[in-house]
Amino acid sequence: MKQAIYRTHGKADEVVELIDQEPRPLKPGETRIKILRTPINPSDIIQIAGNYGSQPALPAQIGLEGVGEVIEVHGPGLDIGTRVIVPNPPGAWATEKTVPSAGLVPLPDADLDQLAMLIVNPATAYLLLTKFVDLVAGDWIIQSAATSAVGQLVTQLAQARGIRVASVVRRNSAIEAVKATGADAVFVDGPDLAMQVATDLDRAPVLAIDAVAGETFGRLTDCLQDSGTIVLFGNLSGQTTPVPDQTVIFKDIKVRGFWLTQWLRTTAPEDIGRVFEELTTLIAMGKLHSPVERVYPLEDIHDALAHAMQGNRSGKVLLAPNGL
Repeated sequence: MKQAIYRTHGKADEVVELIDQEPRPLKPGETRIKILRTPINPSDIIQIAGNYGSQPALPAQIGLEGVGEVIEVHGPGLDIGTRVIVPNPPGAWATEKTVPSAGLVPLPDADLDQLAMLIVNPATAYLLLTKFVDLVAGDWIIQSAATSAVGQLVTQLAQARGIRVASVVRRNSAIEAVKATGADAVFVDGPDLAMQVATDLDRAPVLAIDAVAGETFGRLTDCLQDSGTIVLFGNLSGQTTPVPDQTVIFKDIKVRGFWLTQWLRTTAPEDIGRVFEELTTLIAMGKLHSPVERVYPLEDIHDALAHAMQGNRSGKVLLAPNGL
């Protein structure tokens, strides 16, 4: 089998390498899965660079999510041929993975690429929309990074619930593309963002979702209604994020953070299962979709990583460890 690893932190397309490993015999209670698709996520790139919230010992395997197929089981388990979520710990950038049989999540017959991206982006979008505020139809939310995979999924999930989405972009050229994804209003980020929002919306947003941080965080906070909530889950700007104290104090704004890894660690398995069940149903029905720009064979992982780190992509970059 082939496995992607990194022995030192650095630029992903320079430090990741493919190694050959001999698969070990299964122990009782284990299942071997063949990896069919696995995405390259920003969190993978950040972890390889050494800037993630938690770091494994080196050398480390990589690949936070994917979809696989059961090819061997020792003891009770799922049937051979069942498609499953590739479970943590990381290691999905490989041709095979040996995992505990208990807790494997079977998947429906649906688009492989979409199933491969189930854990990180759809779950993040779902939880950002449902975990912090009890939204009702007609409410406004506002989000930065609207062109990202999470931003597009937030819009899709909000639409299904009758929640209105104000999306914030960083350039005028992105406005039409974001409108095409279903956003109810689109604004260009800048010092007058709060004024734009107050002028164009019939009421202030109750929830702000931010992956940019820095100055954008403060401007989104200024857009919220009294007692609104802002959730920070990324820092695409790389800037320090000052909390606008006067807005927080006088408008009673709640500031929250979200990290999917922590949610997975601290949430009961049955609750995690319910979230993934709902998301897989939406994917199977074609109601939840993330654009894919290109799928690479695992042997071309360095080209795939270089592609994934480019800006202005139109979709995700995926790996097909066992062929396209």
